[in-house]
Amino acid sequence: MSTMKVIEVLANSKVGWEDAARLALKEASRTLKNIRSIYIQDQSVHVNKGKIVEYRINAKVTFEIEH
Repeated sequence: MSTMKVIEVLANSKVGWEDAARLALKEASRTLKNIRSIYIQDQSVHVNKGKIVEYRINAKVTFEIEH
């Protein structure tokens, strides 16, 4: 039986939500092993002068705890 843990991370990108998710995974992978999934809980954008300037995500990262 494996034990999983979930943490919440925030990420942003000037390109899009998919890029923000990729960056969240890349950054989380620097300190976590055995990442199994990322669940995008929320998406939002930052608007400046009527234009989208940044895409933001709130994600839950699930990883397996090593025994």
